[in-house]
Amino acid sequence: MMREETVFGPIHSRRLGRSLGINLLPTRGKICNFDCIYCECGWNRDGKGDTVLPTAAKVRADLENKLIELMMDDTPIDSITFSGDGEPTLNPEFPRIIEDTVFLRDAYYPKAKVSVLSNATRAHVPEVFEALRKVDNPILKIDAPTDALVAKINQPAPGYSLDRVIEALERFEGNFVLQTMFLKSKDFDSSSKEVLDGWMRIVRQLKPREIMVYTIDRPTPEKALEAFTVEQMKALVQPLIDEGFNIDIKGKE
Repeated sequence: MMREETVFGPIHSRRLGRSLGINLLPTRGKICNFDCIYCECGWNRDGKGDTVLPTAAKVRADLENKLIELMMDDTPIDSITFSGDGEPTLNPEFPRIIEDTVFLRDAYYPKAKVSVLSNATRAHVPEVFEALRKVDNPILKIDAPTDALVAKINQPAPGYSLDRVIEALERFEGNFVLQTMFLKSKDFDSSSKEVLDGWMRIVRQLKPREIMVYTIDRPTPEKALEAFTVEQMKALVQPLIDEGFNIDIKGKE
């Protein structure tokens, strides 16, 4: 599902409410350092027709125009959300764009949250880390507890290190949202003891203020993936709930 605009929506997000989206990647392509088997935007190889990234100036202009339009129409917004067709922190002007977005949010929709959906692969980069610290909801992904398992579900670009990601997320001192996809494929199962126990160890180490556990909801590039129900996922994460972790679960009803 490619986004045709840099600023799009607002759309209803099952996690963030009425969400105004910002795509920092090509409007007719996909750029990501993950190639997740469940990505609603499809495989990376199918999104190479457009490689033009929006500049900070364009994002600021498009966002301000959209916020003025929505404000005049009295349209509510719960979140200004960086998502789009790939990994938003790959845009080289990401830190500047975050500064501009926070400024515009304060000016036009001060009650809205600024959220970033990221795979956390660049959270160790100082300027990216500082930018993520400025937003209300840095929503950072860990789907699997080892590099080998990450390779099966996320298929990262060469050089990925889960240890480096964990070390970077520790610097948030718990002030972030951990996002995890639960699913089954032919060679990956979020409910298996290997995956679940290892993931819980990471959760206990990082102590995020909130955990978003969700499952597939749209067509996926890898076929024959199985989703979990809310009840199944709640049972799987119940030990963490019992320990006091704040877990938001979204899945099949």
